[in-house]
Amino acid sequence: MRAPLADAAGMMRSIDAEFTTINYYVLHLTLVFIKHMTSSSGHLLGQVTDYEIRQLRVFKSVVECGGFTAAETELNIGRSTISLHIGKLEERLNLRLCRRGRAGFALTEEGLAVYQATLDLLGAMETFRGRVGSLLEQPSGELRIIASDTVSLDQRSGVSATVATFARQAPGVHLRLDVGIMNEIERMVLQEEADLGLVPHHREVEGLDYVPLYSETCYLYCSRDHPLAGTRDSGALLAALPDHPVVHAGIPVNDAVGKQLAGLRLGATAYYYETRLALILSGAYLGFLPDEFASTWLASGALRRLAPEHKHYRLGVASVTKRHARTNRARELFSALLVEHYARPRPHLDEEDSRRDH
Repeated sequence: MRAPLADAAGMMRSIDAEFTTINYYVLHLTLVFIKHMTSSSGHLLGQVTDYEIRQLRVFKSVVECGGFTAAETELNIGRSTISLHIGKLEERLNLRLCRRGRAGFALTEEGLAVYQATLDLLGAMETFRGRVGSLLEQPSGELRIIASDTVSLDQRSGVSATVATFARQAPGVHLRLDVGIMNEIERMVLQEEADLGLVPHHREVEGLDYVPLYSETCYLYCSRDHPLAGTRDSGALLAALPDHPVVHAGIPVNDAVGKQLAGLRLGATAYYYETRLALILSGAYLGFLPDEFASTWLASGALRRLAPEHKHYRLGVASVTKRHARTNRARELFSALLVEHYARPRPHLDEEDSRRDH
């Protein structure tokens, strides 16, 4: 089954990267030639064409076989044709590549430099051919995804729907989905212990690429048994907040979250929302929770929102991958499906987000 259009962009980025590698070697080969060009030619070496690549292949075989005669069998062409190819290549480059005669075959200094550059160029072309070919194959192997806290169950993340589509398009891939804290997820992706992460978008670590997926609103909550649960006056409530301990995630946070925590008494740490909720429900702590996650306990009356017009922030959720990771067809497909899912119209979710924000 063909990958979606969004995945084509990832495939093209991989192909472009391989073209860049090949162009580097072509440039290197060109520079080796340029410094040996004579002013009488009036031209610098331009593009290396298919015909010259064929001549370079002949030249490589001659060098590795140790001479024209020995290369006849390897190339399946006559000595005179080999001599013609080498002569044309030397004429094109304006360089003497080798000495041949009664004394035997020997490379010149320029010939050795051209031979080494040729190995680089042909090697890059083979790598390009292999990697592009792999892009067209059905994904296989294992895809390791690690998500932060409740992201995988949040319907806005599209994880379940994306997995369903991915499983149909890549049935040969073994999917591993685990949960971790933000710092650990970023470390695992950076060290290629995980292929893709889903994290709260507090920051951007060097070497990682972040793709925003959605955002959620977090409010300050207390339990119905907390001393502030019955306080209705906003001014009195804000004045009293610093007197009560707050549970927080215990990780580096963005500026918006930092401003909301400033001035509050940080009395406990709990990264996961479930453990944070348990501390809030105890009545001993206040804490911020995403509205989607807290909605069930809010509806039942177990939780109270505190000064929602003042104490709230928006927090984005993003997928994260290693910037220069090895080509991974399964990761590219899953990433593209995830973005494609979130790009679809979601009228019922957008309406809910709008109501919460107002």
